[in-house]
Amino acid sequence: MLTIHVADELRYAWDGPDPVKDGAVAVEGDRVAATGSLAGLQERFPGARVRRWPGVLGPGLVLEGPLPDAPTPRERVHAVLKSGAVAVLEQYADTAELRAAAGRNDVVVLARVRPAGIVAGGRADLAVFDEDGTCVATVCAGRLVHRRR
Repeated sequence: MLTIHVADELRYAWDGPDPVKDGAVAVEGDRVAATGSLAGLQERFPGARVRRWPGVLGPGLVLEGPLPDAPTPRERVHAVLKSGAVAVLEQYADTAELRAAAGRNDVVVLARVRPAGIVAGGRADLAVFDEDGTCVATVCAGRLVHRRR
């Protein structure tokens, strides 16, 4: 099923140009199908589910430090997803249990930090943040894995 994520503003990259008002991202499976205005994407993909988020929608983050403390590896990975991150550095996913929990949740383990951006055909890793910087939602490989409400 195709889902269109739309927010008050869309950033194709967090360190890129100014955000686009009412920008939207169409997601099919684990990939970005298209980006643009909500009206344009609804015309292109009639019947798509629309998820409207308050705040700024942009690419999922890379956690550049240790994973949050939690009782189990699964809970540590879930805490990463709640922060808007969809990738961690391998130096911090330093046990087989953490790497397995990351893999089960489609969290990417990276050798080094890479630039994150939203591009058609790319992996659908998205995060939405409200005005105070709190993560509202995280989409990891096309799946909504965290929603604050």
